[in-house]
Amino acid sequence: MTTFKEIRGKLIRTLDTDPTPATNYIGEIWYNKTIGVLKGVVNIGAAWASGGNLATARSGLGGAGTQTAGLAFGGNAGGNSNATEEYNGTSWGPGGNLGTARYTFAGTGTQTAGLGFGGYILGTGPTNATEEYNGSSWTGGGNLATSRTGLGGCGTQTTGLAFGGNPPPTGINVTEEYDGSSWTAGGNLNTARRLLGSAGTQTAGLAFGGALPPASNATEEYNGTSWTSVNPINTARSQLAGAGIQTSALGFGGAPTTAATELYDGTSWTTSPATLGTAREQIAGAGIQTAALGFGGYIPGSGFSNATEEYNDPSFGTKTLTTS
Repeated sequence: MTTFKEIRGKLIRTLDTDPTPATNYIGEIWYNKTIGVLKGVVNIGAAWASGGNLATARSGLGGAGTQTAGLAFGGNAGGNSNATEEYNGTSWGPGGNLGTARYTFAGTGTQTAGLGFGGYILGTGPTNATEEYNGSSWTGGGNLATSRTGLGGCGTQTTGLAFGGNPPPTGINVTEEYDGSSWTAGGNLNTARRLLGSAGTQTAGLAFGGALPPASNATEEYNGTSWTSVNPINTARSQLAGAGIQTSALGFGGAPTTAATELYDGTSWTTSPATLGTAREQIAGAGIQTAALGFGGYIPGSGFSNATEEYNDPSFGTKTLTTS
């Protein structure tokens, strides 16, 4: 009789507890002797899972990097924050402080080459300040031509894109492009708005949601010269986060307070069955569509959040094996 080992090339192990589901366990079967059942690892589809908490709970912060090398900076922690934290896929550690403490601004780039621009300074108002991060400290970059808060941003430290924003109750349609030293004018958004989600690059940007007011579902794509209106996001909202690229993006959280997550394929948005564990506004994001990071934010009635969540598609889970 053919055995499982001959088919799969592995023995069925006997364990006291289940191993943590991971890609290296896909298809593995084991016997849990503590509860007396046969188990295995299966693909459970997309899911959000809790990560390590930020040291400083805050909203309206900047985000950059990847799921395993994330960057969180600035924000509103009951006042202007200059705190920077670095994520290693498990926990956050301290980084160099921003030169200009602020919130509701844009961030992009990587953990070792980050870019933060615009924002709001409590007691002063909107700012045009730009800063560059080298993995340990921030230095001043070229100022935006238009001071603004609640703007969207994407790209890299040397090829950044800034769009929309402005103080309430209105939004603007202004777009600017960064070359690593200075900002120049780009094509205007079709729908002027603030507090919008963003993803992509300087020549293939994506803007979605935002506040006009009221909350908007508008989605636009940038080709390096001009914006084109495309199919709207399903849940109109502002203060949401984004991750990914123009043809493979993720939008999540936002106001009115929601845990909703949507995926963009370059043509249309699809609502994911996976929702944030903690619904919140003014959340930051990083990563790609299949491996994203959401952190910080604001929960009405509870205050500033330090929660971090990781989105993975696919995700893997443990299942008890039966004869049915």
